[in-house]
Amino acid sequence: MQIITEPRQMQAIAEKLRLNRQFIGVVMTMGALHEGHLSLIKLARQSAGTVILTIFVNPTQFGANEDLHQYPRPFEQDVALATAAEVDYLFAPEAGTIYPENHQTTLQCGALGERLEGARRPGHFNGVATIVTKLLHITKPHIAIFGEKDAQQLAVIRRMVEDLNLDVKIIAAPIIREENGLAVSSRNIYLSNTERSTAGILYQGICHAEKSIAEQKKNLSVIAAEIEQMIASTPGWRPDYVVFVDEERFEPAEIAEEGKEYRLLLAAYAGKVRLIDNGKIVA
Repeated sequence: MQIITEPRQMQAIAEKLRLNRQFIGVVMTMGALHEGHLSLIKLARQSAGTVILTIFVNPTQFGANEDLHQYPRPFEQDVALATAAEVDYLFAPEAGTIYPENHQTTLQCGALGERLEGARRPGHFNGVATIVTKLLHITKPHIAIFGEKDAQQLAVIRRMVEDLNLDVKIIAAPIIREENGLAVSSRNIYLSNTERSTAGILYQGICHAEKSIAEQKKNLSVIAAEIEQMIASTPGWRPDYVVFVDEERFEPAEIAEEGKEYRLLLAAYAGKVRLIDNGKIVA
């Protein structure tokens, strides 16, 4: 595995790979690699001849009161995991090379990036869209793999790729879960043992939604309220939001239509730790 830190060098390598008819897959991360990231790399490995992994803790997607400086950066461990996963190139630039002095141009995501996570983290998805676009131009992939755990992020990226006619295929990878249903995430390290033992409540909410829809219950707002109460009644937990959205348009939905696909989005706090999860629901 070759480690690259300079954007121009990575671009030159990617361009040479393309000229040599290599099919490139990229996985973009902020490091602190875990089983979920490794599943993305595995999918890229199965689909592409060359796999590029990016590690960059992107400052433009963090809010003023968020944990940019506390975000875990176990780079040596990440290198070992990436090597074992048979990554070909690890692109790990410094912030100053991605956002040099007097950097001014950013992307605006519109309404899709302003609700739910976007409303709670103003500017977050503009930062995500900007860095993903930059990394796509630097790594020049044919495919880019993103996890379904960050469902709104995935929707924003797909919308951006379509709107800007970017020449890349976005592939979604399924959520990897722990034994109790907790979605694997870098933020899980902040959970106490007690919080981790009860964190399956989010997945239980998704299962409750699936069961309710299977029983022909159509009022999604009522189901969401039931799940919110499930979370609120779990000691140490408080819900932020529980919302159903139309899978195609990613807009809030209240009544289920037969045969239509929805996405249940959940966000909740365990103490000071905020976790998100989601599940696909077919009416």
